[in-house]
Amino acid sequence: MPRQSVFDMPYSKVYDCLVAKAERKGRTKAEVDEVITWLTGYEKPAELDLTYGEFLSSAPAWNPRAELITGSICGVKVETIEDPMTKRMRQLDKLVDELAKGKPMENV
Repeated sequence: MPRQSVFDMPYSKVYDCLVAKAERKGRTKAEVDEVITWLTGYEKPAELDLTYGEFLSSAPAWNPRAELITGSICGVKVETIEDPMTKRMRQLDKLVDELAKGKPMENV
């Protein structure tokens, strides 16, 4: 069976995983939405009917400060990723991880 790329998955599945990760650590869906809105410009991220690749590539206003996101995700430094789609995916992952670790929203 061929392996499905994460970029071909429905965004709603990825979104549910991001929310679950945050909620396991006592954070809320609203906080995840706030992080996603800051990063992407989507106003209602929970209501999007896109693939994850479409979600990342067609974000209305990718935050220019996203380039300041640093740190490791799965052992890979976010700032060293060259593929733009993978970098965006990992930037979002990193922000949700920081939120789940308990950082205040203004510091995420």
